[in-house]
Amino acid sequence: MNGNPPAEGPTVNTVLGPVPASELGVISVHEALLSVVPGAEHAFDVTIDRAEIFEALAAKLRDFRGHGGGTIVDSTGMFHGRDVRLLEALSRATGVHIVASTGMGPEELLGGYFLTPQTNPPTPWPAEKFADLFGKEVTEGMVVPRVERRGAAGLVTTTATREGMTATDESLFRGAAHAAVSTGVPVSIRFGADAVHDLEIVLDEGLPAGRVVVGGLDRTDAYAAGWPLAVARRGAYVALDHVGTEGDGHVSDAERAALVAELVESGHGDRVLLSIGTPGVSKGEPTRDLTPEQPWSHLLTTFVPLLKTRGLSDEDVQRIVVDNPRDLLTVGPHAAHEQEVA
Repeated sequence: MNGNPPAEGPTVNTVLGPVPASELGVISVHEALLSVVPGAEHAFDVTIDRAEIFEALAAKLRDFRGHGGGTIVDSTGMFHGRDVRLLEALSRATGVHIVASTGMGPEELLGGYFLTPQTNPPTPWPAEKFADLFGKEVTEGMVVPRVERRGAAGLVTTTATREGMTATDESLFRGAAHAAVSTGVPVSIRFGADAVHDLEIVLDEGLPAGRVVVGGLDRTDAYAAGWPLAVARRGAYVALDHVGTEGDGHVSDAERAALVAELVESGHGDRVLLSIGTPGVSKGEPTRDLTPEQPWSHLLTTFVPLLKTRGLSDEDVQRIVVDNPRDLLTVGPHAAHEQEVA
């Protein structure tokens, strides 16, 4: 699909083809390069200028690379602005590896196509149909609508309804887990009302915990409930993926740093992942009351030094920003051994 020579040893699926896992460098594990609310591209007041978008994203990726970044994981899934050709061009132009994703959710953003309207009320697609849809984007390439398939997706991502998982959300989660089991890529989940409950749904499908990352665990509700430690104890990866965001239902960077230190001190440093979670370019998003958006390089320029003030060593930091996300993203049997869970 890309004309590159085959990579040897453990690999990760990038938009330009399989890349040796050892070449990824520092990885920001949950980002959105171009985020488009489904349908916004048809709105009269939304402009989609591909050249302008390319230049804006290229500048942000070069800034990330200039501060030591190596890989960005785009976790937008199938219908939230994913543009495979754009991601390919950005990776070639900037030298940053880009791992794209398949998957979708939550239910409210799916549209009626993914329901069975002949029933009253409409019922969700069965998990097997979602599994087939997502799996083909890994094994046959990601769809460029009505045109072709291109590079393989590097992970399956799905999101539950914030107020609590719906029947459609559950079907999505189970389908994502099926696809991950059959293809060897990991699953990234965004929980709804209960992180541990939503994690258990994908584990119930036979997916090893070490192939799952639970995002949004720096939300204030997750922090207060102790879900980061509970998820780590279960063996899944803990993603604190709004580094630099304070307010809007998220903890501060000082609290994030303290949480990372707590996870490391409790023996779960190999389960921690970090990212900024700020869309590079956003179209159709409502105005949010947030602190100013942070560049992806904020992870390295500001947050890593903050971690070191909390007592983390260089080895701890290397494990969190390089080794952990590399092990998660590595495809198939070469993935890191699973942590024994008591």
